[in-house]
Formats: sequence, structure tokens, C-alpha cells
Amino acid sequence: MASLLKAPSFVSPLQQKLNYVSFSPITTNMQSNFCRANVRNGRCHVPNMAIKAQVTVGGDVLDKESVATNKDESDYGVVSIHHVGILCENLERSLDFYQNILGLEINEARPHDKLPYRGAWLWVGSEMIHLMELPNPDPLTGRPAHGGRDRHTCIAIRDVLKLKAIFDKAGIPYTLSKSGRPAIFARDPDTNALEFTQVEG
Repeated sequence: MASLLKAPSFVSPLQQKLNYVSFSPITTNMQSNFCRANVRNGRCHVPNMAIKAQVTVGGDVLDKESVATNKDESDYGVVSIHHVGILCENLERSLDFYQNILGLEINEARPHDKLPYRGAWLWVGSEMIHLMELPNPDPLTGRPAHGGRDRHTCIAIRDVLKLKAIFDKAGIPYTLSKSGRPAIFARDPDTNALEFTQVEG
């Protein structure tokens, strides 16, 4: 048991002040067999275990308790992505692209005057893009030619070939998926990478 309870190998800001660490395992809801676990849906679930550590730092003793729980107890209810924030230099220029090229509509219910910067909320299905007119900390040059190798936002669409024709007509550069799947990559006026992947249904 002692060999399983070693001090962490990572380096922390307190490393040079750390004199001694001892772990006292405190188990709850466990049977006598320490390694007992059960398998549900192809996953191994270990019973709850609380570990209390006494740490001496610079002569002061600190008691910390961490609790490991199974997935059911740590499920806080993820539903979906609500919105993606995209930085832009000029809101009107970005709206021209997102509305007139991509055909996205503004969500008028979202406030435009509650934040200390200009912006707009655009519907993408049941989710949104939040355009924010703020300085961009990322370099605007030297980005990968293919948006799939850069940080990007992916939008599911019905017809990649139709969007490709729209980009061709507007003179917007793009690349196609390197894997051969029906997807197209482009950049907005602020070089933010966008992926459009074709889905069925």
C-alpha cells in the first residue's frame, strides 16, 4: 500500500518549501477488498475514496482532503456548446461576411449594450457565434494555410458543394478536407478559421 501512495511527481511553486508529505487513506463505502471495482457499460467504476494528506510547508501543517468520485456523481449536466466567441477588428466588416456570405441571422434577443465593447450574436442552428470587437492577441500572419491545422470553429451544414460555389463567387479562399470527407475550410476577414462539415439528415 505504501508504494502506491507516493508524493506527486509534478513540480509546484511550493516544491522548495515542501519538507514532508504523508498520506493517510480514508475509505468510504468500500468493502474490505481494496481493489474491488465493478464494470458497467464497458467501463470500470472504482468505489468512492477519500484521501487525506498532511503537508508540512515552512513549518506549518496543512490538512487537505480530496475526494475521488465515480462519473455519476461528477456529472454536472453538460447539454451542448452554447456559443463560440470570435474576435474581430471591425464589427460591420465581420457582419457583412457572416450575414451576407454565410447567411447567419442576428439573435436580436441577446443584449448588445450590456458589455463594454461592440459585438453581435449570430444564430448557428440552436447555438450562437458571439462576434466581439476587441484586440486580437493572436498573430494575423503566419497562420497555417489549411484551417484544419489551426484553432477553428466547425459548423455543420447540409451541402458543402453549394457553399463552395458561394465562396467561389465571392472570391473567398478555401481548402477542402485533407481526409477526403465532405468539409471545407475558410477564414473570416480577421483570419479566424472556420470549418464547414457536411452532415446527413
